[in-house]
Amino acid sequence: MHHKLSAVIITYNEERNIERCIKALVDWVDEIIIVDSQSTDNTENICKRYPVKFYSTQWLGYGPTKNYGSTLATNEYILSLDADEEISELLRNNIIEARKNGLDAVYRFNRLTNFCGKWIKHGDWYPDTKDRIYPRNIEWNTAAAHEELLIPADIKRIHLKGNLLHYSYYSKEDLVRKYKKYAELLAEDRKDKSKVFLFLKTVFSPLVYFIKNYFLKAGFLDGKAGFIVYSQGAYYTFLKYKLALKKSSVN
Repeated sequence: MHHKLSAVIITYNEERNIERCIKALVDWVDEIIIVDSQSTDNTENICKRYPVKFYSTQWLGYGPTKNYGSTLATNEYILSLDADEEISELLRNNIIEARKNGLDAVYRFNRLTNFCGKWIKHGDWYPDTKDRIYPRNIEWNTAAAHEELLIPADIKRIHLKGNLLHYSYYSKEDLVRKYKKYAELLAEDRKDKSKVFLFLKTVFSPLVYFIKNYFLKAGFLDGKAGFIVYSQGAYYTFLKYKLALKKSSVN
């Protein structure tokens, strides 16, 4: 049974990335839906060069914007992507194969991230496993950042081989900017914890994070890029708990 597949991509000022994302989908998915949060760059013009359905909406948050995209899809199964991601050839072939056999699960795959031209293959950046193909009645949660699918316990999950390629960071500044943004968002999710808990996390978590990822998970094998990624990650860990501590009203 051949299930049709709708790709849903959320965008905001993604002129640098969106074409690569669409080109990797255009000849094999059944429908491409772009949910754009009122981009001010060339994103819309680039999208409209391809056979996509383009919708503009105000920003609703990560999960809610993706859920809105699902409601616009005409097919039973959704492939959810971010604009800075690209389906690799091996992954595409395995998705096509799964579709031929009939989709009947939530499908997950590994995400491989590029930092300043280098693929980061160690530490917690890889394998960064993501659930991305699912029946359209499953929704994303409303977390401020790092949204996840609310997958019922009785649904099986299948891991497909092949990488989802992630081109998120063209410079160290891109990483710092994103970490600051996410630290703000995640502090919001953590501000209801006690001040003592948040203080201890602020002091110890950055060091634990760096030791775990750079040494124990061999981030040092990624060379200078690995050091930058995991030292910045330690700073990000510090920042999100420090900001949450500032916002906390719980003793």
